Amino acid sequence: MAFSHDDLWPRAGDWPVPSDEEMDAVLLGAPAFRTSLSPTGAHATPAAVRAALRRFSPTLIGPPPVDLGALLRIADVGDVDADGPAGEAALRERVRTLAAQAALVIALGGDNSITYAVTQGADAGGLITLDAHFDLRDGVSNGSPVRRLVDDGLDSARIVQVGIADFANSAAYARRAADLGITVITVDDVRRRGLADVAAEALAVAGAGEGGIHLDIDVDVCDRAVAPGCPASVPGGLQAWELRALVRAVSGDPRVRTADIVEVDATADAPDGRTVRLAALCVLELLAGLHTRKATI
Repeated sequence: MAFSHDDLWPRAGDWPVPSDEEMDAVLLGAPAFRTSLSPTGAHATPAAVRAALRRFSPTLIGPPPVDLGALLRIADVGDVDADGPAGEAALRERVRTLAAQAALVIALGGDNSITYAVTQGADAGGLITLDAHFDLRDGVSNGSPVRRLVDDGLDSARIVQVGIADFANSAAYARRAADLGITVITVDDVRRRGLADVAAEALAVAGAGEGGIHLDIDVDVCDRAVAPGCPASVPGGLQAWELRALVRAVSGDPRVRTADIVEVDATADAPDGRTVRLAALCVLELLAGLHTRKATI
């Protein structure tokens, strides 16, 4: 749809043409969907999120107000086919190249399978997931990226899973997480302890060693009322403001070099596009976190 124009009201998403210069943040589409356990149109989501970004301003109110678009060098580098072994290899190499050029690489899924290749492309030593599910299944799917990363050598003691929900996982996979020594913080724990405490623990655990941290933002961690476009979201998950606050708090740490936003099916969203809009706001919260870390240097 066409938006009104106002020189004094810049729109998010109007990023400059990519260049070979060092960037603060890059946005990369990774529209994987073929191994999803649930039927999904997640391959349509990167384009939908880019369109939704233009509904928002890149401005933090402050005080003082801050225009992120003016202060951060941001580029959108297009999409990479991320499905299958060849797609994963291409995504891994693209992220590796971009991570050498930018302080933060934001991968737009697609389903949660992209977490495997993005984490490896970043050479991350720690992983934080905001997710209702363990993603420790056998096989290759959007339900297995965490298990695949551990199998390939990621230290499970540096994995933190935030937002794990009752009635959305099996006892077998809960035991697998415990046996691996993964730090699990349930959605009830988040509310009991508070967002700041949870974010601090997640960063301390995932950041305890060499290599950066990858942040996996699975939007189905949210309540189904705010994320109906996520096939596996359940009633009782995080509220939109809780997800946004966690994303900003975690991404404010310079050890977070990459992030993904996954499991949104733009073709199954509510008529008002609330899930896609939340995903777009997560992009902006990542940029807000990046600004926070730069402002404290």
